[in-house]
Amino acid sequence: MQNKLFEFIAKYISLTDEERNVLLSLNLFHTVKKGTVLLKEGQLSKESYFVLQGCIRTYYIIDGEEKTTAFYTEMDALTPHCVINKAPSDYYISCVEDSILTISNADMEAEVNTKFPKFELMCRRLSEELLARQRIDFDEFKTSSPEQRYLNLLQKRPDLIQRVPQHQLASYLGIKPQSLSRLRARMLEKKS
Repeated sequence: MQNKLFEFIAKYISLTDEERNVLLSLNLFHTVKKGTVLLKEGQLSKESYFVLQGCIRTYYIIDGEEKTTAFYTEMDALTPHCVINKAPSDYYISCVEDSILTISNADMEAEVNTKFPKFELMCRRLSEELLARQRIDFDEFKTSSPEQRYLNLLQKRPDLIQRVPQHQLASYLGIKPQSLSRLRARMLEKKS
């Protein structure tokens, strides 16, 4: 798993052996079971996540119903809002699959950034990319029909169709599971 992490980092910066060893000494790698809740609404947290293998999701519980807002899979990073604003979380984070995550906190990151300033540069670039991607995803979601959202999902993240339970997928698309079933049936009819 460490090689996957180092390959990802290499897209942004080059690492010396010393820097690799410092990262390895931080005990970043965690195996987490499917169904594990990493963060609950109302909870304070200092932890950020990077998915090396598996799938995690963010969701709210509104009127007793889960509303999925995002899925994070291999090479996706997530720093919950509560870490940044130091307030209780508004949402939940849980593992959709057995996952291998790097889990860090602000203190670890500050220490690494102080010793090796280029990590701060990497984090800034990564944050800029994530922000741009989230903005595009949000705009596409707000301006598209449920069918268009499903087609976008098939095009951009087809792996989620097999990896994520239908009720979570439907919630992510902003529709009920029954509507997702009907939508899939209509699309199959169009093909034949």
